[in-house]
Amino acid sequence: MPSTIIRAFDYRPASRELDVLFTTGRRYVYRDVPPQAAEAFRSAFAKGRYFNAKIRGRYPYEEREPAPD
Repeated sequence: MPSTIIRAFDYRPASRELDVLFTTGRRYVYRDVPPQAAEAFRSAFAKGRYFNAKIRGRYPYEEREPAPD
């Protein structure tokens, strides 16, 4: 199901970073995200709901420049 808040995301297991691009165009990188959480996020039917419940506020993050299209 397409998300109304998340445009795209990528997980880098070696660094445990979850890179999330929101539909607003803002991009954040969440650090120290365990592989199980990233896989559950990838598998979630409602990505925005899962993100808000299980990722937002639980992992350190920083805002990054959006990747060029």
